Amino acid sequence: MAEWLERNRGHIIVLLVNLAVTGGLFFWLQRPVAAPLEITPPQPPPAPAITPGAQPPLGAATLLRVYVTGAVAHPDVYQLPPGSIVKDAIQAAGGASGEADLNRINLAQELRDQQQVVVPRAGETAVPPPAGSESEPSGTPAAKVNINTAAADELDTLPGVGAEMARRIMDYRAANGPFKSIEDIQRVTGVGDATYQKLKDRITVGN
Repeated sequence: MAEWLERNRGHIIVLLVNLAVTGGLFFWLQRPVAAPLEITPPQPPPAPAITPGAQPPLGAATLLRVYVTGAVAHPDVYQLPPGSIVKDAIQAAGGASGEADLNRINLAQELRDQQQVVVPRAGETAVPPPAGSESEPSGTPAAKVNINTAAADELDTLPGVGAEMARRIMDYRAANGPFKSIEDIQRVTGVGDATYQKLKDRITVGN
């Protein structure tokens, strides 16, 4: 036996090597194949639903900026959706005050961007047109504002007069008494000749 093994040792070694290679190849072929890796792109978030008539988000380019002043609870600039009317602007400002005369304005008028809505008070002879608004119909002169009695929000509607200038006019009036002529308004700090030329046909001292 020993002699046989010695004579066939080379063949036995080759056979064992072949068996090892064949066994390894068999187990390698039988191994489980991993599933291919799939990459799923992230799904975009669903677009928000738009409810008809809903107000757009604050700051959206479609909002109307409207300055509401006069006889309202909270005069200020408000942002309203397109299609809003004067009544909506008054409600945004906290509603009309007890002295408001709503019968003299068109509550159903549609608003424009940068429009000013002036709510008149009962007893006022006329409602002054907002600064920067379209001119009144031909033959209807603009009402003059009495600079001796007008409140700040009414003075603010005059051309060239903003909130700060209205405060200065009232401060001057309180310190020096009523204006004796419309020219005296030039004594108020900031009212130069150019501003006076815009104001002279729109103001009165009540004489």
